[in-house]
Amino acid sequence: QVQLVESGGGLVQAGGSLRLSCAASGRTFSDYDMGWFRQAPGKEREFVAAITWSGSSTYYADSVKGRFTTSRDNAKNTVYLQMNSLKPEDTAVYYCAARTYAGSYRRLSNYAYWGQGTQVTVSS
Repeated sequence: QVQLVESGGGLVQAGGSLRLSCAASGRTFSDYDMGWFRQAPGKEREFVAAITWSGSSTYYADSVKGRFTTSRDNAKNTVYLQMNSLKPEDTAVYYCAARTYAGSYRRLSNYAYWGQGTQVTVSS
């Protein structure tokens, strides 16, 4: 079991930045690739970014590529999502998740452990 807690969400103006954190506890954090997903009102949860267990590789949705960066600190059991140049369409609840099954980093069903989410609201 892995417990995940996101933080860092809030209200920001378009063009601004936020840094989300996801703190893990339980099983060895460095055993897991980690993903970030988001869900806007009335929409399905979608992939945002992922990072491999070592941090050597990262993956991004086209909609955030060049604006968002994910990183991790295995010594602190924490994964981060730096969000720059935020747009109103980035407004959503953001979730971190631990990947437990092989396959696409973009597939929700490959992640068994999820945080409770943190709200990000971008005003125009």
